[in-house]
Amino acid sequence: MTRKIGADLLAMAKNRLLKSAQATGLCGHMIRGGILGLALALPGLASAQNLFAPVAYVNDKVVTGYELDQRMQMLSVLGGAKGRAATLDALIDERLRQEAADRVGFQLTDEQVAAGIAEFAARGDLKPEQFLSLMARNGVAAQTVRDFVASGLVWREYARARFASKAQVSEAEIDKALQSNGPSGGLRVLLSELFLPARTPEEAAKSAELAKQIAANPSIPAFAAAASQYSVAPSREQAGRMDWVSVGDLPPPLRAAVMGLKPGEVSAPLSTGNAIGIFQLRSVAETNAPTPQADAIEYAAYYIAGGRSEAALKRAAEVKASVDTCDDLYGIAKGQPESVLEIDTLPVSQIPNDVAFELAKLDPGEVSTALTRTDGQTLVFLMMCGRSYAAAADADRDAVRTQLQSQRIGALADSFLAEMRADANIVIP
Repeated sequence: MTRKIGADLLAMAKNRLLKSAQATGLCGHMIRGGILGLALALPGLASAQNLFAPVAYVNDKVVTGYELDQRMQMLSVLGGAKGRAATLDALIDERLRQEAADRVGFQLTDEQVAAGIAEFAARGDLKPEQFLSLMARNGVAAQTVRDFVASGLVWREYARARFASKAQVSEAEIDKALQSNGPSGGLRVLLSELFLPARTPEEAAKSAELAKQIAANPSIPAFAAAASQYSVAPSREQAGRMDWVSVGDLPPPLRAAVMGLKPGEVSAPLSTGNAIGIFQLRSVAETNAPTPQADAIEYAAYYIAGGRSEAALKRAAEVKASVDTCDDLYGIAKGQPESVLEIDTLPVSQIPNDVAFELAKLDPGEVSTALTRTDGQTLVFLMMCGRSYAAAADADRDAVRTQLQSQRIGALADSFLAEMRADANIVIP
């Protein structure tokens, strides 16, 4: 009798797992592995059934409680936590997108999904295995990450194939975009920053958990209080508040993160090598002046022994009072080893993240003493020398065309999704 009950329960679990697999795109070996895992855990199979119980029906597909919990946990780790209702709403949209792609037989290869995960991980300066390991330590399955990335890729490629012919861009539209230095026009943002230490794997894991907790309550006063309490950056004295900065002057990882935020929202964690940074968007302003993206930055780093000691900070203050330009630092460093002063002009993409974050706050001639090197034993006197921008005349017309077309395809795809949702049979038990 016991064996029959176990077999019946396993059959029911197999059926649920197969339905979940159809909804999330699980491959065959993952299905078989899940069934085997459930077979080995028959004593707790009743709770497993509840775990995989549907929380929404979308036409002939389902969203399970497990998927919802996993997605919420993943977003929490990434610093973009949403409420349960909003997360479920996003998963319902994904089912509809997948249904549209399935109707025309559109599928991704394993290589495409792997490349997508690598691209996503790179936004936080992580390798795919590091990103998946971080997720696993926070209770997020690799398949959850795969489903999330694959869903976005499928919809992007499907939308391109379906709407590209309706999203043609004229030469006149490109000329207009170039005259304003790009489709986004002039934008400035008001940010707050919070940096947590990540000098060792253990410290990084602890800081990642703290960042997740802070992002879960992303009100502006709460973020300011957290910055004052936990941040290791000097801006903690100002509750993490930064001054207005042009979007084009932000380093690429931060620029990409910020452009996806609404006021009050917090970015996903960004790594600087020995710290984890999270940023809150407080406000956005449009300007009449264009904000082209800097393509190269000249900056100086003068290294002062003593880290953030009183003597080192006093020396930095003396240097700051006696220099107006980066060239003045040559006189300051005269007679010292060549290694104490570096003046470089580098493409923005090649500047270390922690340096790039500080430079984004500076105008030419301004100074930051927020950074250290050699495990905190050396203070970095960082000075902005100047930025260079690509001239509008030299801008890549094909790149502008692609950007405008992508925006148009996105609008058409959003409209199509709204139509599918209106026609769909959606039931939330």
